[in-house]
Amino acid sequence: MEHVAIMKKSWGLTEKILSGQKTIESRWYANRSVPWDKIAAGDTVYFKNSGEPVTIKATVGKVLQFSELTPKIVQELLYKYGHDDGLEQSEIPRFFQIFKDKKYSILIFLKDVSSVAPFEINKRGFGAMAAWISVDRVSTLKKR
Repeated sequence: MEHVAIMKKSWGLTEKILSGQKTIESRWYANRSVPWDKIAAGDTVYFKNSGEPVTIKATVGKVLQFSELTPKIVQELLYKYGHDDGLEQSEIPRFFQIFKDKKYSILIFLKDVSSVAPFEINKRGFGAMAAWISVDRVSTLKKR
């Protein structure tokens, strides 16, 4: 499968992916949500900042899924994987406050990261607030 991850621009994570500082993309949910059970090693993930075109692609190296999270487990995951997720040690308490009540987490290990020629996507049918889209081929989402 192919996926589009839509990032919060203010967090500056796409730059960290491209520089190699961020080698894990994490998603935290109250309920199971895409890409839960829809992403696997070998898939391609395209990244874009909200309101901007897609500019990065990466291959999925492996995926770890965690359920029935507690605040303690969230904290353990942040300290274990936070650095590879692009977080500075000093940022972990802030992100803990954001994620402490989430029940599900997906850690997506990235490899073969590269820039791509920018392209816009059409999110129609996926919901205006969709932050992750999984499809057979991203080319079906490209605006013509």
